Amino acid sequence: MSVNKPAILFLCLGNICRSPMAEGAARAAFAAAGVDAHLDSAGTSDWHIGRAPDPRAQAEMARRGADISMLRGRQLSAQDFYDFDLILAADAQNMVDAEQIMPDAATAKLQLMLDWVEHSQRSSVTDPYYGDEDGFAETWGDVSAVADALVRHYRGD
Repeated sequence: MSVNKPAILFLCLGNICRSPMAEGAARAAFAAAGVDAHLDSAGTSDWHIGRAPDPRAQAEMARRGADISMLRGRQLSAQDFYDFDLILAADAQNMVDAEQIMPDAATAKLQLMLDWVEHSQRSSVTDPYYGDEDGFAETWGDVSAVADALVRHYRGD
C-alpha cells in the first residue's frame, strides 16, 4: 500500500447504500484529518450503474455533514485490483463475489470493512436497503467507524 496517498475502494452489492456511504464517511474523515487519499466505491452487481445513491442514504449522509449526491453507481472491475491498494467489502458475500473476478496477480488487498474496527461484534456492515431510515443511521455508525480506523492507520496513530 502506498503510505503517502492510499487508494481505497469501498464495495457492496449495488453501490447505492453501504459503499457510497462508506466512501462519503471516509472522504469526510480523511479531509478533516488532512490525509490525502484516493477514495471510491463500487458494487459487485450491475443493477445500479450510473444511478445516484439511495435518497435515504443521501439524507443520512447530509445529516452527518457529508454530501454523496454526486456519486454514481459503478461495477467492480478486474482493473480495480490494480488501481487500488485496498478494497473493503461490506460483507462476506461481496468478498466472495470480488474474489471471483480478482486477477491472480492483483496488487490490492481485499478485506471486510469491519475488519478495520477493533472489537467489532459483527463482520457485515448493516444493509439498510430493505428497511426504513433507522437502518441508514446504523450503517452510518458502521462506516464512520471504518473511516475513523482508516484515518488512524494512515496517520500512523
